[in-house]
Amino acid sequence: MSGPSNPESRQAEVQAARLLLARLGVSPLDLLQTTPTQSAPTFTEYIPVVAAAVSDGTRRVYGSYWARIEQEWGTRRLDEPTPSQIERLTEHVKKNVVVRRNGRGGRSAAEHLIAAMRCLYNHAVKDGHIPEADNPARKVAKPRRLPSTRRAVMDMRLAEINTVAAATGDDPALDSTLLRLHTETACRRGGALALRPADLDPDQCLIMLQEKGGTVRWQPVSPTLMTHLVAHAEERHAPATGQLLRYRSGRPITYRRYDHLWTRIGRHLPWVTTQGISTHWLRHTTLTWVERTFGYGVARAYAGHSDSSADAGTTTTYIRATIHEVAAALSALTGEPHPLALGNQPAV
Repeated sequence: MSGPSNPESRQAEVQAARLLLARLGVSPLDLLQTTPTQSAPTFTEYIPVVAAAVSDGTRRVYGSYWARIEQEWGTRRLDEPTPSQIERLTEHVKKNVVVRRNGRGGRSAAEHLIAAMRCLYNHAVKDGHIPEADNPARKVAKPRRLPSTRRAVMDMRLAEINTVAAATGDDPALDSTLLRLHTETACRRGGALALRPADLDPDQCLIMLQEKGGTVRWQPVSPTLMTHLVAHAEERHAPATGQLLRYRSGRPITYRRYDHLWTRIGRHLPWVTTQGISTHWLRHTTLTWVERTFGYGVARAYAGHSDSSADAGTTTTYIRATIHEVAAALSALTGEPHPLALGNQPAV
């Protein structure tokens, strides 16, 4: 270890350091000042950036909540709100939610607001606007999700729904096709709206469904439904790579068609409105029947659930159902033979 330097040596070192700083164009005062960091954007500035980066489905779900956040905090910077302030905003939204017949005290609104906030901040972290450790949305817990009130619809009630849809409205053919598509495939609304003529395989009676999370799967349908889907696409001039389900004018339908459909059915069948029955109840109805009749593995494949789902256990690796088993379940459900159903396969 070297001993303490003498005054003359230290003075020489200081002089050398000053000379080096002068050549670099840096003053000693510059070394004492911290480098200013770039200010984080405001919510008004950043929300459109995130909205343009996410999928259409995410934007549809979170759009109204981002609008509320912008309304409350539009001029604030992303690095200003604290976890407790986010919690207060969540409670405000929860208490002022629009009261609906099937509402559950604003819990869903609170959950979606926190999810929308997390989406914003996750992008802000990736874009370098705030450090991960300073992400306030991560420190706010979502409310515990209550069990769903949806359940399978009884056969008699389902028949009533289909009868009303086919006998009322301005486009019974479209509405009947919608209901049959969701009943046969148990697909979500997003999957139906994403369906294209190019996704139809008439020879094998298969349709390719593209649903949330970027999942893609081939789903068996009955020959009758396939015939209607092909005819619908031709009659309404759906382009091969464009949306299949359309109005008579050729304009693609949107989620609003579903809203109008169930509102109309509810006017004729009050119990539909009372219980808040929607398209997703059809998914529950079909999957419940498949699980009770063909077992969990077939129902899981029928639903299009992936092994990466949060509720999937290790056992699912060993109980994957084949598309032929799904086709057999569909054949039993519809009473129509399917070319891929077990028992219809040529001997190898």
